[in-house]
Amino acid sequence: MKKVIAIVGMPGSGKSVATGVAAREGFPVISMGDVIREEAMLRGLNPSPENIGRIMLELRDEEGDDAVARRCIPRIEAEKSNVVIVEGIRSMAEVEAFKRKYPDFILIGVHASPETRLRRLVARGREDDPRTLSHFRERDKRELQVGIGNAIAMADYMLVNEGDIEEFKEKVRKLLRRVIDENKGGDPSKPDRRFK
Repeated sequence: MKKVIAIVGMPGSGKSVATGVAAREGFPVISMGDVIREEAMLRGLNPSPENIGRIMLELRDEEGDDAVARRCIPRIEAEKSNVVIVEGIRSMAEVEAFKRKYPDFILIGVHASPETRLRRLVARGREDDPRTLSHFRERDKRELQVGIGNAIAMADYMLVNEGDIEEFKEKVRKLLRRVIDENKGGDPSKPDRRFK
C-alpha cells in the first residue's frame, strides 16, 4: 500500500519549496496544479490566472469536488515508490478521496502571511501567478471558496514558513523523515505534531 503525503497551503505559502525538498530526498511528486494546467492546454487555453481559476472550478462542477484528486490517483499508482508526495490539495473532498484510496494518507499544511505570500508570488512570476494585489485577493478568494481553508485547518501537521528558506527546507526534511518513520511502527497520535 502506497503512503501518500499531501501538501496544502495558500498560493505562495511554500508548497513548491516543500515538494522540491521531497523530490531531492528521492520521493516522486504529483502536482494537482499540473492537472489543471494540462486541462487548460487540452482546451487550447493560455494558462493565465483567470483561465486556470475558471478551469479549476469547471472541473469540479463537471466531475465533482474531488475531480482533480481522482485524476491524480492513476499518476500516483504509476509511481514505483511506496511514498508519493502530492502538492496542491484544495478541499476536504480531495482529502477524503485520497483517504478512501490510501488509508495512511497524511496532510501537511504550510502557512505564510498574505504579505509574505504576495511578495513571493510576484517574485516567482509564473504565468498563472497574480501580478497585482487585486489579482492576489481574487485568487485567494477563489481558493477559499473551493474549501482550501478547511483542508488547511484539518492538516495533520503544520509548518510555518515566514523566515529563512534554508531553515524552512530543514523543517520539511525533518518532518518528512518523522512522518515516514512514525508510520513504520511509531505512534502517529503523539501530541507534538506541530512544527514552528
